Amino acid sequence: MCRTIAELDAQVTACRACPRLVAWREQVAREKRAAFRDENYWGKPVPGFGPDDARLLVVGLAPAAHGGNRTGRMFTGDRSADVLIAAMYDAGLANQPTSLRADDGLELIGTRVTAPVHCAPPDNKPTPGERDNCRHWLVTELDLLTPTVRGIVVLGGFGWQALLPVLGESGWAVPKPRPRFGHGAHVELAPTRPDRDSLHLFGTYHPSQQNTFTGRLTPAMLTAVLVEAATTVGLPDARP
Repeated sequence: MCRTIAELDAQVTACRACPRLVAWREQVAREKRAAFRDENYWGKPVPGFGPDDARLLVVGLAPAAHGGNRTGRMFTGDRSADVLIAAMYDAGLANQPTSLRADDGLELIGTRVTAPVHCAPPDNKPTPGERDNCRHWLVTELDLLTPTVRGIVVLGGFGWQALLPVLGESGWAVPKPRPRFGHGAHVELAPTRPDRDSLHLFGTYHPSQQNTFTGRLTPAMLTAVLVEAATTVGLPDARP
């Protein structure tokens, strides 16, 4: 049991539940990428990042092998981070437009970022079993954020499919048939427990290189979803 986000983050970093992921993250940390050969890789599960009283939660897929797995912070030090954090800055959700390393001074405003899988997977593809092994961390994180969280932005279809059953388990009514993922999707979920408030769920394409290099997702598209989400949940610093 975790009573605080700090306790949760500490327990996440010690997890060794998935042998394939443990072996991969540690192999990457040993072999390194040539550009980072002089750096000490994190090589462990990567916890969420952001304030413990966030009104908005951003849910990705998993840490990047040479991003979060290297730096120890979600969406830090890789191309996806470049796009996401710049868009969050433009939406008023970050104090700076870059996320390069864990000690670079980045602060998120009213927002926390996390993922359904906390270890870097080979080919960025966790297995269903690995996703399910990691699920209890997301359930706990949502429970700890419940007093303040009012919206979730999901980056990509994997995160959307992983999150929906977690929401159903955590006290929100998920419609049947389940809401379909799509860029710009927006669904309001009613609470099923008295200690829950309505929750707004937003979807956007993941800021992966594949999506951004092909133009499937542009910075303006991502920023627009973040601004809509921030405005909907009442974050005062969201910029139009």
